[in-house]
Amino acid sequence: MSKKVALVTGGGRGIGFGICEKLAEEGFNLVLSGRSDASKVADAVAKLEGVGAEVLYCSGDVSSADDRAAMLLDIRKRFGRLDVLVNNAGVAPKERADILAATEDSFEWIMKINLQGPYFLTQACANWMIEQKQADDSFEGCVINIGSISATVVSPNRGDYCISKAGLGMMNALFAARLGEFAIPVYEIRPGIIKTDMTSGVTEKYDNLIYNTELLVEKRWGLPEDIAKMAAAMARGDMPYASGQAIYVDGGLTMNRL
Repeated sequence: MSKKVALVTGGGRGIGFGICEKLAEEGFNLVLSGRSDASKVADAVAKLEGVGAEVLYCSGDVSSADDRAAMLLDIRKRFGRLDVLVNNAGVAPKERADILAATEDSFEWIMKINLQGPYFLTQACANWMIEQKQADDSFEGCVINIGSISATVVSPNRGDYCISKAGLGMMNALFAARLGEFAIPVYEIRPGIIKTDMTSGVTEKYDNLIYNTELLVEKRWGLPEDIAKMAAAMARGDMPYASGQAIYVDGGLTMNRL
């Protein structure tokens, strides 16, 4: 199979689906993973197939070691290769809580999905990519981590989420350092305020901040396609000599200004 294969966790909706759409247009075959039943993402899969991609959907939880192993086995059976891993799946707190009142249950839940799962999925995929590189020196793989401005922008009412994204940033750097000898780059994208179902509950708040304050340089919501275009550039190999970098796609939100 000559077409490259990309695994996008949480690829059935939001930013993940936006990335899948763009990679399908770029000629990738796709593996989507998520906790939903396959019937819930059937329309998304059909849309990607309509662009010309061969698509595999793996139902499972990225925080589960058994689910991760089963997913990679399914990918080996279906495609026999993996060129790109996009760690996109993540969750926000079920309830925003002041760090003086936050619970351990929420902290553990978020860490397992947002950090522990991607950490060990990357470990497994990286070893498979190394295996492919050693078998064929022309192999070009990469890992793309979807982080957040919350890695550096403080939100005391969702500290667990912020810490998970800060940890993902260090994970990105660690794997970039380790995989350098195999010429497998590792990148991070840090989105700002993106219009997805995850932000639908705070639309009024962010509408006010975006359009009525100086929060952003670009006064508009970010869209999944904004993240997708950056991910596609990374997947295509358009960012050589930049492994380990965290790229902010945030409309200028984190830019220092006077």
